[in-house]
Amino acid sequence: MNQSIMEYQISYYGGSSSSHTNNLQPMLSLSSQRSLASIPSLNNNSQSHDPHHHCLTILKGHNSYISSLTFSDKILFTGSSDREIKSWNPIPYYSELDLQNKNAGSISSTINTVLAGKGAVKSLVFQSDKLFSAHQDHKIRVWKISSINDEPEHQKYTRLATLPTLGDRALKMLIPKNHVQIRRHKKCTWVHHVDTVSALALSKDGGTLLYSVSWDKTIKIWRTSDFTCLESVNNAHDDAINAVVVSYDGRVYTGSADNTIKVWEKCQGEKKHSLIDTLEKHNSGINALALSSDESLLYSGACDRSILVWEKVEDERKMVVVGALRGHKKSILCLCVVSDLVCSGSADKTIRIWRGFGREYSCLVVLEGHMGPIKCLTAIVDHSNSSESEASFLVYSGSLDCDIRVWQIFVPAV
Repeated sequence: MNQSIMEYQISYYGGSSSSHTNNLQPMLSLSSQRSLASIPSLNNNSQSHDPHHHCLTILKGHNSYISSLTFSDKILFTGSSDREIKSWNPIPYYSELDLQNKNAGSISSTINTVLAGKGAVKSLVFQSDKLFSAHQDHKIRVWKISSINDEPEHQKYTRLATLPTLGDRALKMLIPKNHVQIRRHKKCTWVHHVDTVSALALSKDGGTLLYSVSWDKTIKIWRTSDFTCLESVNNAHDDAINAVVVSYDGRVYTGSADNTIKVWEKCQGEKKHSLIDTLEKHNSGINALALSSDESLLYSGACDRSILVWEKVEDERKMVVVGALRGHKKSILCLCVVSDLVCSGSADKTIRIWRGFGREYSCLVVLEGHMGPIKCLTAIVDHSNSSESEASFLVYSGSLDCDIRVWQIFVPAV
């Protein structure tokens, strides 16, 4: 079995694309390979502070593994491997009575559920009153989220579009140069993804642009006002693309099963994005990317068990690796950043919370309780329980055990 197939399986972790085998044995050997010995560790093991933390509740309701999470102002959205999208009235919006009366530490009620497409819901992003969902069936779906009197329990889904839209496809189909070869005897227009859409990201200007990446090795850019596909970067990587993040200055970072992270930018006056940097330090497929709050740092998680920390070189259009965060025993599957904390989820069934001071990082806490690999994470500041001396955070984790756990973590304020 070749390396490309192994990386597909680890990224999907238990699912399968139609063109790939489902033999999971290579995962075990790759997950246990040595972490990047040539890159210095940023771990500061001298800090003994163990922040107060606990699992507030377990959200139950999905019957298959949780593949995506996102948070709006008042609603948690989750996607699963069996095409379900659920919305929840999340902590801290449950009442104290709800939490006191929950059975065995779990809440099983959801606000709403919709089914869409085939296979897993791979990514969810929220913008204003719209939810964008990426699917294993090669499509992106757009949902309008409406609520009555702003009450989350009354909110409803209305599907606005499936991307690429019929109008966009028809318009592009008329011009021969818009057709691209996807298989030996098959062509389609360049607006189509032809494999699993693995991740989505919105531009930081209010979400006027949507970026999608796919196992078909392409990046596509969509205008969110009318859902038109504006650009496709074909063969952006040599293998499946698993992750994408976008910065305020418009740079696009993509992570792939080809072991590389690529940085893209549309220069002033240019019509299309161009490659400005390729980051090559990981020795296995990249599953997750996250930018620090001030966007001076990029974090990347891979099957080599390491989280690499990349720093922008001042006045230059490139980034350099400054070190690695080590501690997970298996592949890093997801990352998120909230304030000055970095949260990482792994195939080892744990979540680690990291905090950096300069180039020294401490693992503040290891969250244990899930019975399966951690596939997705999101986190928010819990203002209602924060004080001048202590900050409170809520971390939401989705796992192959089909549960969503809600963790509360208190850390010293800075």
